[in-house]
Amino acid sequence: MRIVVLLGPPGAGKGTQAARLAADLGLAHVATGDLFRAHVAAGTELGRLAKDYMDRGQLVPDAVTLEMLLARLAEPDAAAGVVLDGFPRTRAQAEALDRALGERGEQVTAAVLIEVPEEVLVARLADRWICEAAGHIYSRSARPPRVEGRCDLDGSPLVQRADDRPETVRARLAQQLGPLSDVVDHYARTGVLRRIDGTQSIEAVARALRAAVDSLVGATADRPNR
Repeated sequence: MRIVVLLGPPGAGKGTQAARLAADLGLAHVATGDLFRAHVAAGTELGRLAKDYMDRGQLVPDAVTLEMLLARLAEPDAAAGVVLDGFPRTRAQAEALDRALGERGEQVTAAVLIEVPEEVLVARLADRWICEAAGHIYSRSARPPRVEGRCDLDGSPLVQRADDRPETVRARLAQQLGPLSDVVDHYARTGVLRRIDGTQSIEAVARALRAAVDSLVGATADRPNR
C-alpha cells in the first residue's frame, strides 16, 4: 500500500493537486473534511462523536480523526493506497499516524510539501471562492467557474469564507505555518520528504508532484518499517 501525505499551507492548492495526484497514481483521495462529512451524514458512532465536537466549535480529537482514517484505509477503493489531504497537521498527529500504520505493517511512502511564499498565499486566499454544497474551490483569476458565482459541478452558489478575506489571512497563516513546519521536520527526519515549487502552473505542479512521489517509492520500499 502506498501512503502519500500531501503538505502545504492554506492556498497552496493541496485539494486540487491531491485529487489529481490520486487519480494519476490510482489511489484514493482522502481529505479529513470529507471523512467528517461522510461519517456525520451516515450517522456512524464516530460521526456522532465528531459532530458533537464540531457543534461546540471544538476541534475533533486526533484519536477520532485517526480512527476514521484507518477505517477509510480498509475500504476496497483504498487497497492500493491513499493520498492524504489535510492530515497530519501537527507533529503529534504525524507521530500517531506512524505508530498506527506501523501496527498494520505499513508506513508513509512519501510526504511532499508544496512550497509557496507568504505574499503569494495571501493573494491567492483573498481570491478564493468555495461552493456552498460541497466545498469545491475556485479562483476568479486562476480557476474561474464557467458561470459567474456558480459551482461547475453542482450549481450551488460560490461564497467567500470570512477567514479567506485579506484582513484575516495573515493571522491564519501565522497560526498554521508553525505546526506545518513541525510536520515537515518530522518527515524530513524520517527520510520521506520532498519539496516542490508551488508557484508554478497547475500542470507544472502536478508533474513535479508525480516526479517527487516516484522518486521516493523505490527508496521507501527498501526501507524497513519504523
